[in-house]
Amino acid sequence: MSIIYEPTGKAKEYSELAANLYRGCSHACSYCYAPAATFTDRKKFCQNIQPRKDVLKQLSKDVVKFKGDERQILLSFTSDAYQPIEEKLRITRAALRMMVSEGLRVTVLTKGGRLATRDFDILSESDYSQFAATLTTDDNDESLLWEPGAALPDERLASLQAAHAAGIFTWVSFEPVFNPEAVYRLIDATAAYVDFYKVGKMNYHKLPTPINWVKFRESVIAQLDAIGKPYLIKKDLIQEK
Repeated sequence: MSIIYEPTGKAKEYSELAANLYRGCSHACSYCYAPAATFTDRKKFCQNIQPRKDVLKQLSKDVVKFKGDERQILLSFTSDAYQPIEEKLRITRAALRMMVSEGLRVTVLTKGGRLATRDFDILSESDYSQFAATLTTDDNDESLLWEPGAALPDERLASLQAAHAAGIFTWVSFEPVFNPEAVYRLIDATAAYVDFYKVGKMNYHKLPTPINWVKFRESVIAQLDAIGKPYLIKKDLIQEK
C-alpha cells in the first residue's frame, strides 16, 4: 500500500497529498477522529503505537513515483509524526531525509513540540518545507485535559519559533477549537513568527459549552486582517450561519 496518498473530503482542505508513518497516536486527544476513521478501538489506538508495515521500504518506492510533484505532502492526518516512539525509532527523520533529498515538498503538522525541532536541519534544506503546530489552548491544565499525551502549549510555541528561526515556513492549525478566547490570545502571541493560519471548529466531539461559531469566525477574520496575516477558514466554519 502506498504511503503517500491523496486525501479526500475535509482533509484535502489542508493538503493535496499526505503520508501517515505510524499507526496509532499516544497523544490520546479526547476529540480525535482517527480511531473511528481507522476502525480501531480508542484505547488500542492510543496505546499500541507502531510504524506502518515496511513503511520506509514502501516510501522509497513512493518518492520515485511522486518525484517532480509540486504538491505539499502533509505528515500526518491519522497519527502524529512526533510521538515519543519516534525519539527511538527515528522513522520520521528517515522519511524526511528520503523525501527532501528527492525534491518532494514536505509539511509537518504536529503536537509533538520539542522533538520535532531535531529534524529542522533536514526541513531547512528545502525552500518548500513547511512546519505547523496544532494549537488549541494556552492553558496547561486545559491542554492536559483534552490532549494528555501531547506537548504542552509553550513547547509547541517554542517549536514554531525555532522553525521560523531556521528559515522554515510556519503555520498554525486552530482546529479543533474548544476555547475561542485562547485562539485570540494565541494569534497575538504567535504573529511575529507564524506565516499562515488555518482556522476550523470542533467537528467530531461534543463541547461542554456551545460556541457561537459565527461570532468566532468574524472575530478571527477581523483579528487576522488587522495584523495582515494570510489565512484559510475551513469550509465547516464558513458554512456556520
